[in-house]
Amino acid sequence: QVQVVESGGGLVQPGGSLRLSCAASGSLFSFYVMGWYRQAPGKQRELVARIDSNGGTNYADSVKGRFTISRDNAKNTVYLQMNSLKPEDTAVYYCNANRGTFSNWGQGTQVTVSS
Repeated sequence: QVQVVESGGGLVQPGGSLRLSCAASGSLFSFYVMGWYRQAPGKQRELVARIDSNGGTNYADSVKGRFTISRDNAKNTVYLQMNSLKPEDTAVYYCNANRGTFSNWGQGTQVTVSS
């Protein structure tokens, strides 16, 4: 089983960029589907992007063309590169590790997009 810890959040102006990192501890990281989710105040948690063990990806429509998810299995890390950020991207971003019936969440990292 893997444990995950997010980092890289912060305050950025509209149009700016941030890169989030999710470091995983544990074995067999490469076999896990890794996802980034976000939750804004008063809203439900939603999928932002996901990458499977073969490198296949899928994205929420709202971030397509702006966000890129990637993974480095040698470093047990998954990244979320966020470009052209908008105020509506403001949320707590969570990393998720999923394999079969196992699912584990990080503590989240705050991303605030504001001028």
